[in-house]
Amino acid sequence: MTSIHKWPIWGWALFYLLVASDQAQESVCWHRGDPENLQLFKDGDFILGGAFSLHSSWKDRQETYTTKPLPLECTSLNFRGFQFALAMIFAIEEINNSTELLPGISLGYKIYDTCSSIVKGVMVGLALANGNEVVSVSLEAPCTRPAQVQAIIGEASSSPCIAIATVIGPFYIPMISPYATCACLSDKTKYPSFLRTIPSDYYQSRALAQLIKHFGWTWVGAIRSNNDYGNNGMAIFTETAQQLGICLEYSVSFFRTDPNNKIQKIIKTIKYSSSKVIVAFLSYLDMEVLVYKLSEHNLTGYQWVGSEAWIFDFQTAQSDQHHILDGAIGLAIPKAHISGMKEFIIDVKSLNSWDNKLFTEFWETLFSCKFNQSKSSAENQRECTGHEDLSGLKHSFTDMSCMPALNNIYKGVYAVAHALHNILGCNETCNYKVQPDPFVILQSIRKIHIRTKEGDEIYFNENGDPPAKYDIINWQLRENGIMDFVVVGLYDASLPADKQLSLQDPFFIWTQNSRQVPVSVCNEKCPPGTRKVLQKGKPVCCYDCIRCAEGEISNITDSITCVKCPPEFWSNERRDACVKKEAEFLSYEEMMGALLTAASLFGTCMTAVVAFIFFRYRKTPIVRANNSELSFLLLFSLTLCFLCSLTFIGRPSEWSCMLRHTAFGITFVLCISCVLGKTMVVLMAFRASLPGSNVMKWFGPTQQRLSVLVFTLIQLLICILWLTISPPFPFKNFREIKDKMILECALGSTLGFWAVLGYIGVLATFCFILAFLARKLPDNFNEAKFITFSMLIFCAVWITFIPAYVSSPGKFSVAVEIFAILASSFGLLICIFIPKCYVILLRPEKNTKKNMMGKGA
Repeated sequence: MTSIHKWPIWGWALFYLLVASDQAQESVCWHRGDPENLQLFKDGDFILGGAFSLHSSWKDRQETYTTKPLPLECTSLNFRGFQFALAMIFAIEEINNSTELLPGISLGYKIYDTCSSIVKGVMVGLALANGNEVVSVSLEAPCTRPAQVQAIIGEASSSPCIAIATVIGPFYIPMISPYATCACLSDKTKYPSFLRTIPSDYYQSRALAQLIKHFGWTWVGAIRSNNDYGNNGMAIFTETAQQLGICLEYSVSFFRTDPNNKIQKIIKTIKYSSSKVIVAFLSYLDMEVLVYKLSEHNLTGYQWVGSEAWIFDFQTAQSDQHHILDGAIGLAIPKAHISGMKEFIIDVKSLNSWDNKLFTEFWETLFSCKFNQSKSSAENQRECTGHEDLSGLKHSFTDMSCMPALNNIYKGVYAVAHALHNILGCNETCNYKVQPDPFVILQSIRKIHIRTKEGDEIYFNENGDPPAKYDIINWQLRENGIMDFVVVGLYDASLPADKQLSLQDPFFIWTQNSRQVPVSVCNEKCPPGTRKVLQKGKPVCCYDCIRCAEGEISNITDSITCVKCPPEFWSNERRDACVKKEAEFLSYEEMMGALLTAASLFGTCMTAVVAFIFFRYRKTPIVRANNSELSFLLLFSLTLCFLCSLTFIGRPSEWSCMLRHTAFGITFVLCISCVLGKTMVVLMAFRASLPGSNVMKWFGPTQQRLSVLVFTLIQLLICILWLTISPPFPFKNFREIKDKMILECALGSTLGFWAVLGYIGVLATFCFILAFLARKLPDNFNEAKFITFSMLIFCAVWITFIPAYVSSPGKFSVAVEIFAILASSFGLLICIFIPKCYVILLRPEKNTKKNMMGKGA
């Protein structure tokens, strides 16, 4: 490569010439690209810019990049865009005719067509900021100039609005949009000069989620415009919906210029979905195209929930010939009325002053006619005269259903006018010798707080947004076939969360003219008594309903958990309430309790009869020979044994628990002591009959009484220690039977209980051994044999009692204990006394002293 130091003289001369040429060109303004066509214009002291979609689409071209691309060619005249532009002109003209606001000042306007295009929006933004004139190359032309407009009104769509706001933001030219709702535009770091007179989608998306939650729809589909408006709005809606427990079965994007295969895919998704509610976050232009496509497949029966962009659009309602959207609900800007605006818009005399090409296209589209058409085409379409009457025309241009949006434009213009009024210090006149800086105008707009002539407030918060208030709209088809937009509720974001949404449910008409609220859930709600269990791999709104386990309940719909009942309660059959457990104890009323009571009383009566017989025949040899004193004491103790079993029946109380075990222990020891005394008397009597024996003097009546007393006092002492240290007490047992509460007596001290039983067992064993030793004494009437048999029964009963008592549940353990007491008592009564009664009553010939003293065979 040749070194720069070796260049010839002419090379250096050429280099300096090129540098000088570049520096000269930098001082000259160059207009790059094609100039934007100014659609509507009026000169004035201060100019307001307007950016509206006078067309809704553009011709799609395949650029080859071999030649310079042609300017964007707009198509499909948008009559709502014309209404927006006329609303801006109306507000400006009204201010110009006012003597109070900006007196002596005339406002002008420059209105451009963005065609709903982002590219076109950028070019319109540059044209409004820098001017739109073709500048010739001149060394004297300065490249700096003041802003061409003091503020910009528009755009109505979010995506073009973002493009324009990005371009003019660094210059702080105020931009007030009447209809761009994307929440992203509230970011003042990106869009410092942007304001709007319509609430942000942040509030609308949350309001839509609350509306869906109100009607119990948890399984919905979603369609959004594939632009900043739809994508941002749906993102906020999805986030809020998840917080409220709402699931999206599908979420698809759509744009009116999408290819047919993508639209078919969307239709297929809707057709084969199970959700019956569709949330449509679409612009009205996209909605018109989508409704047309849906009508081709007759997709009716879905409940549509719409955003404010299309929910009160008359043109969308008119295009819905197949009633796809009947019963739709959604949010709309509150109704408004501006006196004189409707007449101004419909009065088309002023249109003649517009650009001839735009007026021609507008008029021909509005009346479906042609100007200056050739003779060959005269048969196909009628010719326009230019004097057609709009008064009786039913058209989207003459429909004023979008008056709230027009009111937003009206308020935007008045906000700028009041800001200029304050800056210029207007009183009777205004000082307008110097054009105010756009930043000063922006600051003034941010501070205003005024009312329009209709009473509407105009002010902006720190993000440049107005307060969020919406009407809830319901599409109701009237008998004449006209779709009516009925206000059925309100949403006010400034109120507390639980009062923001106010609805009049009886006034709703749903899809297919139904009065019944549609159902759209992945699963039916889990009724009380069940809990939700998520289905694997599916959203949280899809679940199975599992019945609560025993002892657990759920008393709300769609409960995620079952709550365990308190210990004293149990779940009912439906598992939706805790009911008090049935108290189980051995009562007198039930069959088992009644039988045991009867057996106890029978034993008591039987003992009383035996005592009566013994008392009646107390002087007979058989009574006197068997120690009548101990016999009567034994009968008394048996009576107490029979009666103490009754303390085990009935609801346990503190006193009954202490009484039942101690009374049982003491009476049985008294009984066994008497039997033990009788046994010892028999043995001692036999020993005394032997030659040289002197045993009976050590076991006379006094010693017998003393032994019974000592044995009983030992048991009494054990019971006193038991009751003092840790007595029995009433206890509610919840473990044995889950659904019942067993009322029983806790032992308190287990050692005390087994000490009482053990002492009885020791005495019974000792008595059995002595009786067994005396069973073959040679007396004709040997009582020891019967005592041996009775003690055998007694020990057998109580040995089998222990495992039966431990293993028996609930009240049956009490029944086992009562049965043991009664069985052992009957055993003693029958074995010891019945044979004697038999002899006394039925064999009196054997009841003699001779027979008592005689030897048996």
